[in-house]
Amino acid sequence: MSIVHLFPGQGDFALGPLLRAARMHRPVHDALAGVLRQTDGVAAEFGIRPLGPWLLGTSPPSGRELAAAAPGAPQLALFCSSLAVSRALGTVGLPPERALGVGFGEIAALTAAGVFEAAGGAHIACLLARSLARCDGSMLVLRTGEEQAHVLMCAAHTRGLALACVNDPGETVVGGASAAVAALERTARRRGVSATRLHLPFLSHHPSLTDEAHCFAASIRRVPAAPARFPVHSAVLGRAYGKEDDVHRGLADCLVHPARVPEVLRQVWTSPVTLLLEAGTGQALTRSVRSSLPAAAATAHAPLADPGFPWRHPERLRNQTAPATTCAPPAPEASR
Repeated sequence: MSIVHLFPGQGDFALGPLLRAARMHRPVHDALAGVLRQTDGVAAEFGIRPLGPWLLGTSPPSGRELAAAAPGAPQLALFCSSLAVSRALGTVGLPPERALGVGFGEIAALTAAGVFEAAGGAHIACLLARSLARCDGSMLVLRTGEEQAHVLMCAAHTRGLALACVNDPGETVVGGASAAVAALERTARRRGVSATRLHLPFLSHHPSLTDEAHCFAASIRRVPAAPARFPVHSAVLGRAYGKEDDVHRGLADCLVHPARVPEVLRQVWTSPVTLLLEAGTGQALTRSVRSSLPAAAATAHAPLADPGFPWRHPERLRNQTAPATTCAPPAPEASR
């Protein structure tokens, strides 16, 4: 059985599931504590309250309190939580053989693969937070596919909109100046398309951010990169990073290029016995799997979003994969 860890971007981060899992499951608590010990020094460098005593103390913050903390605190918490979930899965016998990163999630994915040390990945996350603070704009989730999203952008009769992400065949994210995004939101609703603003106070995956991307790439050059221990697939690059790829430039490209999730999901789901585990606090990528690859739905799990995830008995997940299905993907009906 092949195991893939999925690292989401910033649009699906909630602190509550992480704190609950840390209280209830020793592997999550220990992994999170270890990551925070390795990264709290970086937090201090950026004027961020050390997250270890705060998140694991007797009075942890709410999501709102974390968002109101020093700039970069939410991004650092997201990075640490994703890396901790991946490490916790490894300690219970579910380590990744490959990873998939979406946007910001690439930092944790590359760190999990050993490209960056935990402190180095945290440093990159904080530097990206500084860059994003200069990226004014908004992002809108549309419950429609890429083709229809472009139709809506044209119908909005405004400039500067760009596709930011294709989550699955029926969901896209569009970004741009706040006024342009508001016009798109009105257009979508008039045409009966669900439209929801992402609760992110910045723009990303937008071609107007070229200068910010260059500055960010230059700022992270001093963070050393080592060869990856396992393949890391990028939803922005559209494939796995290779030995000749510049990972620093690749991370910067996430600021300006769209992420297309279904394409890389098809790459990492190599057989019906591929187990897809979301290394985040939500289940956005798990939903993407179920919408993009119906045959893979039964083998996709979001450990922190699922109260019934078998942390103590991970062998149950292995037993769910039928040996008889190793030759060809099952029909959608077989995975229900």
